[in-house]
Amino acid sequence: MNIIEREQQASFDVFPKRELVITHGSGATLWDEQGRAYIDCTSGVGVANIGHANPDVAHAIAQQAKNLITCPGIFYNDTRAKLVSKLASITPDGLNRVFLCNSGTEANEAAIKFARRASGKSEFICAMRGFHGRTMGALSATHKHRDYFNPLIPGFDFVPYNNLEKMEQKITALTAGIILEIVQGEGGVRPGSQAYFDGVQNLCKKHNVLLIVDEIQTGFCRTGKMFACEHFDVRPDILCLAKAMAGGVPIGAVVCADNIPAEIGLHGTTFGGNPIACAAGLAAIRYMEQHELAKEALLKGNYFHKLLNATSSSRVREIRHLGLMIGIELREKAKPFLLKLMEEGVLALPAGATVIRLLPPLTISEQELHQVVDTLHKVLAD
Repeated sequence: MNIIEREQQASFDVFPKRELVITHGSGATLWDEQGRAYIDCTSGVGVANIGHANPDVAHAIAQQAKNLITCPGIFYNDTRAKLVSKLASITPDGLNRVFLCNSGTEANEAAIKFARRASGKSEFICAMRGFHGRTMGALSATHKHRDYFNPLIPGFDFVPYNNLEKMEQKITALTAGIILEIVQGEGGVRPGSQAYFDGVQNLCKKHNVLLIVDEIQTGFCRTGKMFACEHFDVRPDILCLAKAMAGGVPIGAVVCADNIPAEIGLHGTTFGGNPIACAAGLAAIRYMEQHELAKEALLKGNYFHKLLNATSSSRVREIRHLGLMIGIELREKAKPFLLKLMEEGVLALPAGATVIRLLPPLTISEQELHQVVDTLHKVLAD
């Protein structure tokens, strides 16, 4: 029985699997079981911003594992203390308190609970095409993947993204919070506008509504800033983080303003904030800062976008990007082209039915960028 058959036999078939077995990686390159190399423009769905098998993170994990692997939240821990302090120092001003968890969907679950507790209100406004996770609370805030799971948590309403007028029409006396991505990732790589975010913040102040920003995919240098909200001077009450925070080790965080209460028993987690994940997070953030990966993402993203725009394919409707978060919207289904890219040695993601999404490690080389663009030109040729 081969690797694929073994997984198929014993795993739930909930992922749209590709016929590819990945065994190891380094930087922006992954290798399959046959030893064939691929340029990875998925980054584990936006996780490997600092590259695969980053040696700094691997060393930090190994060192921490020799000292302490687990430590519940009922005790203080030196490594956890360093990470929460670091997160409070690099997130936007006013965000001073951190809850550590294990994933993006857990971060959004916690944010929903914290917002309800802080506001005394129960309803939320979310964006069409928005994606916040697949657990019941996060799914209630997500615009798709809902059909089989109704009734979901009541009190969630949806408005078109980038439409301030529709947003204001939905605000009521029961609105606890507005939940938004700065760039809609699963929704097609769609950035919001400056006017939109200015208006949303004004609405929150006017109506005493909390602003929850989901930076699960955009956080940690992906868009050319440490956090995408910095591009638009967005100052959320609650910021949700995960994916790239620890170089591939599962972790999530909710970073909150002082007006968000956090009394004993409000929330909890067994594995969140464990020393291994915290050590990996500290090493990953240190690597991002030392290697100026936000600047790298901005420069490489603009260069990549310039190269992509040179394509003359009539299949391409629009190219959208912020830093190294790139969406190529096609006039036809994206899946066949994703498979062709894989055959040519480039791994990419969908973002809806017609969008090819590129999330390469921020450490990708200029030569590798050119290879990706040349392959896209070949695959998308008329």
